[in-house]
Amino acid sequence: MTNSLTSIALVLEDGSVFEGEAIGHIPSNGIAAGEVVFNTTLTGYQEVISDPSYAGQIITFTTSHIGNYGATSADAESRGTFARGVIVRDMARRRSNWRSEEDLDTMLKSHNLPGIAGLDTRRLTRLLRDSGSLRGAFGTASEKELHAAAQAETGTSGIDLVAQVTTPQSYTYGDGKFSVVAYDFGIKTTILRCLSEIARVTVVPAGTSAEEVLALSPDGVFLSNGPGDPEMVSGATQNIRAIVEAGTATFGICLGHQLLSRAFDGHTFKLPFGHHGGNHPVRNLATGAVEITSQNHNFCVDPDSLAAVADITHINLNDNTNEGMRLKKHRAFSVQYHPEAGPGPHDSRYLFAQFAELMEGK
Repeated sequence: MTNSLTSIALVLEDGSVFEGEAIGHIPSNGIAAGEVVFNTTLTGYQEVISDPSYAGQIITFTTSHIGNYGATSADAESRGTFARGVIVRDMARRRSNWRSEEDLDTMLKSHNLPGIAGLDTRRLTRLLRDSGSLRGAFGTASEKELHAAAQAETGTSGIDLVAQVTTPQSYTYGDGKFSVVAYDFGIKTTILRCLSEIARVTVVPAGTSAEEVLALSPDGVFLSNGPGDPEMVSGATQNIRAIVEAGTATFGICLGHQLLSRAFDGHTFKLPFGHHGGNHPVRNLATGAVEITSQNHNFCVDPDSLAAVADITHINLNDNTNEGMRLKKHRAFSVQYHPEAGPGPHDSRYLFAQFAELMEGK
């Protein structure tokens, strides 16, 4: 159920105002601020909300009705929530699913995550599509205070958000054939489940040195997804380059793709409003097949900057941006999208098998 009697407003940095009702946690200062983005996925709202890649952002769901099937701890993608807030058109009044443990509003409150419902998400999405991602603030404060908070918000560029989401200490997951060290830049639980089918995974903090990783003698190293600006992840590119040049099989997803590219002098840039959703078409250039993919990123790799060191393997059919690459002289490859697909289709699960083949030396 929503806090239907608590009317609040969302104010964007350009002065646009949207009215709605409070859901979830209400901040003590009456303000929740962040970079406002939209996600087009039809289901999987819990996986999206618990994805660490949304650190620093307020998530707008374009699907009009959210919360129908409640929430369950089994679908959480991380140890908590790192987003700044949630925006929905209509919060379901009741949940209906045999797996459900609580309603969405209760889940938001338990994670101290604020939200706003009853808002014109179609108008907001059109604005974000035309203007690009905008900083915003919502809550019980005055419109003037909310506007000031939106303008003061830093956004996701020029900030190391990975430091906010990475694991504080190493841990292991699964017991597959290979030994894999996974850098946690904001790793999702579904990725760990997929990796555990082929490997025993040792998850390490983002700042772990190449020497420490190589001392574990892994068959492969995995570079995870994560939030924010790849240029700001301290020490990551140096560690990645050392690991790859040591001959270790390496596979990266999303932020991991950007960091692997930057480790070999690739350039990254920020997209106007990012790719967020479970329905993005990507062409595999080797097979010609079109995969429907799950995506969540604001930054992208310039393919021309990789021309001397890598082959581009995948492209986005919506805007022709780079969606994957393989280094020419090293045992390393990466994709910009999410093959684990939680939420989303499973068209790209084969990439985990390719990682296993790379570790086998094929």
